[in-house]
Amino acid sequence: MRIRRGITSLCFVAAFAAGMIGCNSAPADNSATPEVQQWLNDFTNAFQTKNLDAMSALYAPDVVTYDVVPPLQYVGKDAYMKDWKDFFAGFNGPLKMDMKDCHIQSSGNLATVECLDFVSGTMTNGTAFNSWLRATAVLRKDNGKWLDIHDHVSYPADMGSGKAIMDLKP
Repeated sequence: MRIRRGITSLCFVAAFAAGMIGCNSAPADNSATPEVQQWLNDFTNAFQTKNLDAMSALYAPDVVTYDVVPPLQYVGKDAYMKDWKDFFAGFNGPLKMDMKDCHIQSSGNLATVECLDFVSGTMTNGTAFNSWLRATAVLRKDNGKWLDIHDHVSYPADMGSGKAIMDLKP
């Protein structure tokens, strides 16, 4: 119980600090929403067709990613594209992705996207994979093109067991 209270306190402090930082920032103008929506469409198409070149075109060279699979972080596009290559190789045929409850915010050359994503496909061992997960992307507009500079993909965790909960639904 003491650990849980400590974690709760730490989360509260982090949330409070994040809120304080946000108080001094410019409000989102959201003028880039149509462009960011197009980025999401391009991402979904690259994902569903397992097109590594199209996926790579969506990421900045300096991307940092926190994915659901090890390692703790991927630094740089080459490292993250290897993760995507391995992920795509784990499935037979096309993949399916449905996004729900997406929130897009933008200001200047930065944008954030938060979505609940339903991913489904058939793994190479014949097992059906169907799961909702959480995804956040931070995009930066470089030379007129929106590129992903940070991804965070996660599942909620059971704090008692330390295990991911992969069967939740929105």
